[in-house]
Amino acid sequence: QVQLVESGGGLVQPGGSLRLSCAASRNIFDFNFMGWYRRTPGEERELVATIAGGGITNYADSVKGRFTISRDNAKNTVYLQMNSLKPEDTAVYYCHAVYSAYWGKGTLVTVSS
Repeated sequence: QVQLVESGGGLVQPGGSLRLSCAASRNIFDFNFMGWYRRTPGEERELVATIAGGGITNYADSVKGRFTISRDNAKNTVYLQMNSLKPEDTAVYYCHAVYSAYWGKGTLVTVSS
């Protein structure tokens, strides 16, 4: 069993930045891939970014060049640095231990002027 707790969401103006954190209750090195996903009302949850234990990353085309995923295995934490935010990035962002059943409860990001 593992608990994933997201933080760092909030309201930001277009063009602004936020950094999301996902704190795990146990060693995230147990999970080769960690990821961030997001969902807007009425839409399916979509992949934002994933990171492997060795550091290889993968991004949705919509966030490439603007978002950066990273992980600190010593702190059992995964981060999502979001820059140049757009209104269409507004969503609930979820942390996920990929290929497992473990999801966080989400943190809301609202991009609006």
